[in-house]
Amino acid sequence: MSRHDEVERERDISDESIEREDFRMKRITSGRVRLASLLVGLLVAPWIWLQAQQPARGPVPIDSDDIGGVVTGPKGPEAGVWVVAETRSLPTGFARMVVTDDQGRYVLPDLPRGEYEVFVRGYGLIDSPRQKSKPGQQLNLTAQPAPNPAAAAQYYPAAYWAGMMDKPISAGCLACHEIGNKATREIPASITKAASSSLEAWDRRTAMGPEGGGMFASFKRLGADRQVFADWTDRVAKGELPRQTPPRPVGVERNLVVSWWDWGTKVDGRTDAAASDTRNPTINADGKVYMVSRSDDVMAVLDPVEHRAQVVKIPSSAPFVADKSPRSAYWGEEAIWKRQAEPRSVALDDRGRVWLTARLREKPGLPAFCTSDTNKFAKYYSAASRGGRGGGGAYGDIGRQLIMYDTKSQQFTPIPDTCFTLDHNQLGPDNYLYFGSNNVVFWLDTATWEKTKNTEASQGWCPAVVDTNGDGKITEWTEADAPPDPKKDQRLNFGCYMVAVDPLNKNGVAWCGDNGRLTRVERGSNPPQTCKAEMYKPPTGHTPEVTGDGHAAVDEQGVVWMNWRGSQYLTAFDRRKCKVTNGPLGATGQACPEGWSVYLKDAPTYAGTNIQSHITYLSQIDRHDTLGLGSNLPVYGTVNTDMLVAFRPDRREFVSLVVPYPMGFFSRSANGRIDDPKAGWKGKGLWSSFSTYIPWHVEGGMEGHGSKAVKFQMRPDPLAK
Repeated sequence: MSRHDEVERERDISDESIEREDFRMKRITSGRVRLASLLVGLLVAPWIWLQAQQPARGPVPIDSDDIGGVVTGPKGPEAGVWVVAETRSLPTGFARMVVTDDQGRYVLPDLPRGEYEVFVRGYGLIDSPRQKSKPGQQLNLTAQPAPNPAAAAQYYPAAYWAGMMDKPISAGCLACHEIGNKATREIPASITKAASSSLEAWDRRTAMGPEGGGMFASFKRLGADRQVFADWTDRVAKGELPRQTPPRPVGVERNLVVSWWDWGTKVDGRTDAAASDTRNPTINADGKVYMVSRSDDVMAVLDPVEHRAQVVKIPSSAPFVADKSPRSAYWGEEAIWKRQAEPRSVALDDRGRVWLTARLREKPGLPAFCTSDTNKFAKYYSAASRGGRGGGGAYGDIGRQLIMYDTKSQQFTPIPDTCFTLDHNQLGPDNYLYFGSNNVVFWLDTATWEKTKNTEASQGWCPAVVDTNGDGKITEWTEADAPPDPKKDQRLNFGCYMVAVDPLNKNGVAWCGDNGRLTRVERGSNPPQTCKAEMYKPPTGHTPEVTGDGHAAVDEQGVVWMNWRGSQYLTAFDRRKCKVTNGPLGATGQACPEGWSVYLKDAPTYAGTNIQSHITYLSQIDRHDTLGLGSNLPVYGTVNTDMLVAFRPDRREFVSLVVPYPMGFFSRSANGRIDDPKAGWKGKGLWSSFSTYIPWHVEGGMEGHGSKAVKFQMRPDPLAK
């Protein structure tokens, strides 16, 4: 090997050694860098997490008509608590409330100009001191932890107090007002002083006031079980507290904005409200909202743009009722519910007119055509038929009829000559106004009535006759109390407290839920000859079983949603899944078990039972996403938990829409409206009202709050403005 080759070889070895050393050093350096990065990450990650849990630095972004800030408590941000802004500086009382996010931040959006008192309310807290503020201001608030469990429990919904009972009595007998609120779990001293025992005190209190006669009769039917109420209030008086505690709002529930306006009077009871046509929520955009009060013959009217409310007296020639009232612990001998019209359900049509039911007849008795063979409907099934109640009801043959309020002329037009007692109503796709009654579905053809003013020619009804012989049509039938005949069809007795109309079916399909069953009545193209019915019962095998009074609503897919007062289930019935809808099984309700789906929301229960202590009430469908949780959304009220409940079918998720202040909210109706389709969540909302029979049981008592119109809106996040 030449010297040149030896030199080149030594150079190659040297270069290779250098490259290996460089590679070794790079690995060491790289490892050290990775180790350092890991150590830095481990040290920084907790800091980042901690930072995420802290209130955001700087003010919460707001506009000139918002109030915003951060709510903190002794342990840091308070998540899932309510911030309430209330004002008396508008023409009528107004409040708006929102929920804090996971960092305790809040934004009260789009407040009307005025002076507000702002405070924090939440489970585990007592109300914070009220602070004065105006829109456009930042306002940080300090939450006040409850000093003890007893103080915290004063803010629990009534169901948590009712759940202390060891027997589910109240679920079956009292659904007109909350059971478990302060007014019911504490007996006034004026009553206890005159009673020799707690049971006697309960007997006395249920016999008092404007509904004392009926209330006491219902209570007395409980027999020995009345002692459950006496024992319950004794335990409350001794300081016993609810065993269960309510959860704070989570997830999408923190996006809720609740607003209310004072309207009506201090004694309005059992109210229904409407803001728009349920078929088209753009009707009456930015218009007035209407409420009827059963107890005092009034229609309340709210202008939510001007924040003004007025009361309109409903005319009636019917005899007075409740002109003498049993002495009340609150009102003494004053007959606060002396009334004639006793209005109930309310609906808006596509012209913005208001249709409501009311007692109008001066004398008892049906119009002659209701029972005459000259009327095709009366000949087919007379209003005086066995099993029907015709014009009867709570007050003999007077009952409730129909009255229309023209919002332009501000005039009422009575329609007293109806053949059945009317209650809840709903407009169908055919512009017929449908009603539930006892054993019939009744309707008024509004177009015919508008053209002719002929009440007989404008109304009709269908009984519930099931095609049990399976020939595809209704011919001769057996009566409801007669043995079935395989050669004949069969009429069924059914209840229809709340009618639900299929919004797309042009054949006039109405659904009625009552005790343990669901009845479908189809008007057809040539009623009454084309009238036919089907009946279905919910499946068994659930714990507890699906029982109680079912109340129906229909979405735009034809799916019937029912909440079951008593067992508190929500069910869906999809007739499209049915293999059989008639034949012998049709009269038993067992024709389509495959059509049912059953859901149950988590809720407080009676002690030692699986029966829930809240009471579900009437169902509605938010067909057009006016709330902001999606179209065809089932919504129902609960009597004892201060909330509406929405169910998201695609997620099988219940959403609690809580009205935290004042305590005492429950709903009988909910009606969506879209004021501006281009304004997102701000341009729409779901309207309801405080529907308790006795508004003086609402938080604040006699000197506190009366009836209220309530608007629910769901924004995209808790800080949207």
